[in-house]
Amino acid sequence: MNREDKAAIVDELSDKFANAKIAVATDYRGLTVPVFEQLRQELRKINAEIRVVKNTLLRRAVKGTDFESMDEYFKGTTALTVSCDDPVSPAKVIVEFASKNPQLAIKTASLAGKLLTQDDLIALSKLPGKEVLLGQLLSVMQAVPTGFVRVLNGVPQKMVYLLQAIHDQKSANN
Repeated sequence: MNREDKAAIVDELSDKFANAKIAVATDYRGLTVPVFEQLRQELRKINAEIRVVKNTLLRRAVKGTDFESMDEYFKGTTALTVSCDDPVSPAKVIVEFASKNPQLAIKTASLAGKLLTQDDLIALSKLPGKEVLLGQLLSVMQAVPTGFVRVLNGVPQKMVYLLQAIHDQKSANN
């Protein structure tokens, strides 16, 4: 690989890091190519990307980004997963894949400039997805006005019941 190719890869990775929400470094030693390709396909479904890149190029690419703290983990065989969308979905895919394929070892992850351990990434993967959280928020937002309307409706409803009871009592007396 010549110098221009390396510079192009560093520039491309720097652009990805500039827009990324989460990055996960894993050790893929021992995975076969078909198994690694399965992981790549699962990540593509959620708009995430996994790449195998030389550690020296990764170190250059993270300089000046929120992911610079990952620098010390770029040793050995490193596959880097980057996502510009939802940070929870890639965490779910990688943690699930690593549980089924113990050859994939999670080194570290970085979310919004904060370095995450393997346990932190597992905890992140247990969070509900963005759509589920938005649905929960919407249901909470709808519950407040609905409850308010029910409370306001209670007063006239009780008045109607009272008038009906008075009417029934007078009808029974006649």
